Amino acid sequence: MLEKSLGLMFYLKRPRNYQGGPMYIYLKVTVDGVSKDLSVKRSWEPSRWNSMGNCANSNKGDAKALNEYLDVLQNKTYDARKHLIDRGKVVTALAIVELLSGTEERKRMLLALFEAHNEDLKKMIGKGVAKGTYTNFMSSYKHTSMFIRSKYKADDLNIRSLDLAFVKNLYKWYRTYRNLNHNSALKNIANMKKVVLDCVDNGWLVADPFAKFDMTREDVDTIYLDKEEIQRIASKPISNERISKVRDLFIFCCFTGLSFIDVKQLKRSEVMLTHNGELRIYKNRQKTGTPAIIPLLPIALIILDKYKADVECFAKDMLLPVLSNQKYNSYLKEIADICHIDKGLTSKIARNSFATTITLANNVPIETISKMMGHKTIKQTQHYAKVLAIKVTEDMDLLKKKLQKDNFISGNQILNASDVKEVD
Repeated sequence: MLEKSLGLMFYLKRPRNYQGGPMYIYLKVTVDGVSKDLSVKRSWEPSRWNSMGNCANSNKGDAKALNEYLDVLQNKTYDARKHLIDRGKVVTALAIVELLSGTEERKRMLLALFEAHNEDLKKMIGKGVAKGTYTNFMSSYKHTSMFIRSKYKADDLNIRSLDLAFVKNLYKWYRTYRNLNHNSALKNIANMKKVVLDCVDNGWLVADPFAKFDMTREDVDTIYLDKEEIQRIASKPISNERISKVRDLFIFCCFTGLSFIDVKQLKRSEVMLTHNGELRIYKNRQKTGTPAIIPLLPIALIILDKYKADVECFAKDMLLPVLSNQKYNSYLKEIADICHIDKGLTSKIARNSFATTITLANNVPIETISKMMGHKTIKQTQHYAKVLAIKVTEDMDLLKKKLQKDNFISGNQILNASDVKEVD
């Protein structure tokens, strides 16, 4: 890049239908024979212009001031070339002119970059990106835009103006003005921070301006149903047909770990027989696109069989009669009331119950649970292991019985060992 030729020339540009008077001064930047013009925002009389020297032809004060300004602009042009070289960028006439005119800086506005990032996400929906992910990023974009207008009275901010104070103010705005909890505030900030880190990777920022901001999230209590509560819901006589269908759907989720949207999108082709005649669900999770493999337990098979001839399911090519999410949640509240359960029933609670009460508490290996739930990493599944304190007690009881059965170091051995005297 150092070998690229750079030519500079100031000239007066004759406008259309010119009839006399001052002309605008332009800078022609040429790199390897390719030129790009830039207005220097000044005008000058042609009679006082030295076309050979590319400068004002006079010793008067105004001419001297103009020539000094052109010298400064010339130095900035060389600085722009150096800037591109230092950052490993291709030196072109267009790249130099964009740096000089501030076009490059305008491209590096936070909200403009955020919007471009989200547009790329939108194009990837269904190709490794879930629609929910795009929706979350769009929500964070709108929040960030509102914050900038509220706090800075501006439509956008240059990324170079971002600092620790900015993110601290943004966090406080989320917690107070938007009334979000700690984790929700951090989730929105993390979405915005991804755009900032892209700027760091592109060399537009030297370092992450939010590096010293604590992004640690608070532990959230995992709500799930115990065996008695699941049994109470499953065995409760319900005369209302719609509520009964919602109950069946909820129990199905408890025994498969599927989310509401995954059950709603469940296709017949995603339930297949294995080589040993076992039915399994093979499905990519809508939220993450991660594949989940779920062997169907007897209760889940009974529920599927119950609706295999359902007219509504058959017409919509659905395995289960899934209502809208709004109606589903509304009926779940009724189910909680009639079953005397003081937990707000949601599809998330059904999924949590599968991970804890149905599988983990029954000694299903955590690696298997992770695969069935479609988690990207086992760390996500380990979260459920933390909530089962009773599981620790049960495991230790099993270990105690095993050690006693194997007669591994009895109490008498310890007591007798303490009575033995050392022999010289």
